[in-house]
Amino acid sequence: MSRRPKIGVTVSRRSGWRIFPLMALNVWLAGGRAVKWQTATDVNIDAVDGIIIGGGDDIGPRLYGGDISLSVRLDHVRDAMEKWILEKAFESDLPILGICRGAQMLNVVLGGTLHQDAYTRYGSRRFHTILPKREVDVTPGTRLSQIIGEEPMCVNALHKQSVAKLGRNLRVSATDEKGMVQAIERTSDPFAVGVQWHPEHIFYEPRHRALFAALVVAARAARDSREQIGAVDLEIEKRGPILGT
Repeated sequence: MSRRPKIGVTVSRRSGWRIFPLMALNVWLAGGRAVKWQTATDVNIDAVDGIIIGGGDDIGPRLYGGDISLSVRLDHVRDAMEKWILEKAFESDLPILGICRGAQMLNVVLGGTLHQDAYTRYGSRRFHTILPKREVDVTPGTRLSQIIGEEPMCVNALHKQSVAKLGRNLRVSATDEKGMVQAIERTSDPFAVGVQWHPEHIFYEPRHRALFAALVVAARAARDSREQIGAVDLEIEKRGPILGT
């Protein structure tokens, strides 16, 4: 039996102690093994097969040409670390799962921008809870819809920012009832999906576990120098749309 793909997981210096165990559990259930990246000294791109950029503080607007808001809480050190990680991940053809802040950072690194106060911008109802209280619409025909199915999905919502202008080679794969972007994805290798919610808290639901399963499938393909999106598509053909089952 081949070894489990190793997944580097970035976490906040403030909350990583409680979030990383959840990430590690989800990655393990998906067939991988997680490594915590909390500071730059932890990071070793060459030692992993895939990457998760986790949630946390807001992203500094200087990364995408925005104006600073008094309501945001920033971590410029983490911004710089994750920007470097994503740039190196693309250079190394490593698959990526972006979670909340991670989805936003994925967009920014690829040249996109953010709404700093997304709820004011869209008028969406805010549910500040780790419980899946919010419904999002999955865009038919996207890779996300192939991974988790096309039915509306209940998610949690802890973010303030959201995707504004899309980055290069990205498309929207889920929105809320007011049109706020809830998920994005790359259209070509390396595999990259970003979701605005926190699936690590909802590991008891197969559709959320499917996100980690897809990443691990792509990571195994990357390790073996195979097409990542093709490997995920093949796994979907074998097992059906919800990979986490």
